[in-house]
Amino acid sequence: MAARDYGQYCGVTQALELVGERWALLIVRDLLVGPRRYGELAAGLPRIPSNILASRLKELQAAGVIRRMPRSRIIVYELTPYGRELEPVVLALGAWGFKAMGEPRAEQIVTPDSMTMALRTAFRPQVALDLPATAYAAHFGPTGLLIHVDGASLGVSRGDGPVDLAFAAGPGIRRLISGELAPAEAIASGVVEVLRGRGELLGRFADTFHLAA
Repeated sequence: MAARDYGQYCGVTQALELVGERWALLIVRDLLVGPRRYGELAAGLPRIPSNILASRLKELQAAGVIRRMPRSRIIVYELTPYGRELEPVVLALGAWGFKAMGEPRAEQIVTPDSMTMALRTAFRPQVALDLPATAYAAHFGPTGLLIHVDGASLGVSRGDGPVDLAFAAGPGIRRLISGELAPAEAIASGVVEVLRGRGELLGRFADTFHLAA
């Protein structure tokens, strides 16, 4: 019997045997944002040992969840169509886990890919439909995200550019997204730092992206 064989004929156990090993779903989470080179995956998961990352990638390939693809003379990893079916599962897990998140520990970080998926999870298209199209630049550490909201459409990509509001934040942004902190309080307390643009638009951001804690 394989080490991960639970000995039960059940869809849940089969899913756990495929993606239930430690780090596996975080690799899937980051690949839901887009294809990644090996080094990019390692950088986005700074605590994963290199031998474990290599093992998980091989296991996920064998399961048909990801594949290696040549792109511009390099090899990238990407989700297969079967792997992309995990997106609603990952988003639902993120929303469920958000309810149990307390204050961030000093060593905890926010990565661009984790924040991209958090934004997808928290996005409220029914609210955004009634708001003007808005572009945000959100900086989490050295990497920035461009966030474009136009009605029910959400676009998130890495980079910087012309926006209506640019801000910097760390893990404490959870308090804004949960509604624990009002936008003005988030700015006054330093949880969010307005870099440029109209600070009052942080209220629009908080209305557009919300998860109940």
